[in-house]
Amino acid sequence: MNYIVLDIEFNGRKFASPHPMEVIEIGAVRLDDSLRDTDTFSAFIKPVYFAKLNSFIKKKTGIPQESIDTAARFPKIIADFRAWLDAKPGPITFVVWGGEDIKRIVQDVRMHKLEETYWTQTPSLDLLKGFLLTQGLKNDVSVEGALEMLGIEASGAAHRALDDAKMTADIFRAVYDKLDLTLAKEYKDMFSNSKERRIVRAAAKSLAARRVVPTWELAMKHYLDGKIAFEDPRKEAELRAYFDALPEFPMPARAEEPAAEPSGALADASADADSESAHPHNGPTA
Repeated sequence: MNYIVLDIEFNGRKFASPHPMEVIEIGAVRLDDSLRDTDTFSAFIKPVYFAKLNSFIKKKTGIPQESIDTAARFPKIIADFRAWLDAKPGPITFVVWGGEDIKRIVQDVRMHKLEETYWTQTPSLDLLKGFLLTQGLKNDVSVEGALEMLGIEASGAAHRALDDAKMTADIFRAVYDKLDLTLAKEYKDMFSNSKERRIVRAAAKSLAARRVVPTWELAMKHYLDGKIAFEDPRKEAELRAYFDALPEFPMPARAEEPAAEPSGALADASADADSESAHPHNGPTA
């Protein structure tokens, strides 16, 4: 087994645009069965859109503009990366911190109309998710934060692809024996992002906290409208499936003293919930 610890940087931006964000740097570390570093890959990429790095990205990554100006385009670099991956025999599993790295590569492969099968069918392990499970944590942590928790000294520069990949490899080695490696999965298209899923989860939890049985219709009407764009029906279907799969949040015990009259979204949600109980054939469905 070859474990490929992968990190990418992309040309994020501060303003809305119809053009996609693109990968501008790939860094990877190859680990053998003994989890020893055996090889590395590093390359800059010149994007099609926003080839001039904005001040935010230059400050965050420290990537010089001239490194992007002189870099090859994505099709050349991704072919070089694939050749590097294939240089050692045996199956591989990508190891990534969070879900964005593979997603961004697949996005750029599709944008350039390249063959995507290899990237969608090679399993990847979300080490962030695995790390949180091993530590009993619920909130996301950065690579640097995880290293600090493990007592490992950070090395290299944060937000540079190869350095981040090396630090991620250090975390992978440190928690390997506790990881559930069956969490490594093939790429699955996601039409929503983590922020939108957090909003959906918060809506369900908020309804339960108000002693209102959470339903998708109530969440949509009182919490999600205006906060999440649902132009793509696949996003709504995905988020509804996520909502339906959420655990049942505990409702607070009824207070002995009469509570103050609810107002705003709470009042509307409570009224909707009462209406649903009285007229189930007219109310929202679970």
